Amino acid sequence: MKNKPIYVEIPIQADIDDVWEFTQKPELHEQWDLRFSSITYLPKVKEKDPQSFLYETKIGLGLKVAGWGKSNGIHNKNDGTRTSSLHFGTDQKISPISEGKGYWKYVPTEKGLTFLTQYDYKVRYGMLGGLLDRFFRPVMGWATALSFDVLKRWVEKGEVPRTQYLRFFGSYVITLLFIFVWMYQGLIPKLVAKHPEEVAMLSSLTAIEGTAAIKAVSIIGILEILFALVWLLYRNKMRLFALQIIVFPMLTISALLADPAIATHPFNPVTFNMSLWVISIIGFYMSKDLPTASSCIRKRERG
Repeated sequence: MKNKPIYVEIPIQADIDDVWEFTQKPELHEQWDLRFSSITYLPKVKEKDPQSFLYETKIGLGLKVAGWGKSNGIHNKNDGTRTSSLHFGTDQKISPISEGKGYWKYVPTEKGLTFLTQYDYKVRYGMLGGLLDRFFRPVMGWATALSFDVLKRWVEKGEVPRTQYLRFFGSYVITLLFIFVWMYQGLIPKLVAKHPEEVAMLSSLTAIEGTAAIKAVSIIGILEILFALVWLLYRNKMRLFALQIIVFPMLTISALLADPAIATHPFNPVTFNMSLWVISIIGFYMSKDLPTASSCIRKRERG
């Protein structure tokens, strides 16, 4: 079964010449496009020759994929539409992509332009490569869409890509931290260990004692695990950060009311909760107006 080409489209409120510059100049292009770490144009023999270039993509752990590309044609139509077609590839076996073709299109609109791309590629390793591409192709589509939104925000609002990506990935690292914290706190001390200190604190704050207190701690543990799942699935992370900014001081006060001496323990709830409170504040401001792949159209309209 042949995979569909990757298609991404986004409206940008800017002059078409500005977007052209941000996408055609390699020193600008490599800043916003997640798919490339560096792009180097090669000298032309003749001015009308296609533009050849070399690119590199860092994939982590010191590994990188190097490849070649060629801009095959640029067409200016009477309606102002511009098109830049592309042929690209790499000989490195680490890359599932062998070579591909695609284009960028700049379509003028009343409020600026529609910037879109469509591209497809051949994969290595036969049937195995085809199976791997079932995972890799959606990732490439997501990276393209996220990059387009970063470009849009750079052109429209002036926020440089480096800052946008720092906020984007920083916010998701903090999100993963809270998924782990709530999952661990609900599962290990409350459901698995049923730690005596957890039971004792609950008994000190309420009239619940004995077996009922142990059951209540288990219920709280289940609720914390469910909250971890909310962190995983709920899209508006800013609201979750705001909720925690309120919750962590309350949890700290509750722990001190239950057992004031706990403040003298190593790694106690005061330092633990206040650390998470500060991280929640940082996450709240980092997650404001994040770039997102969902702002792009991912399917081409018929006709």
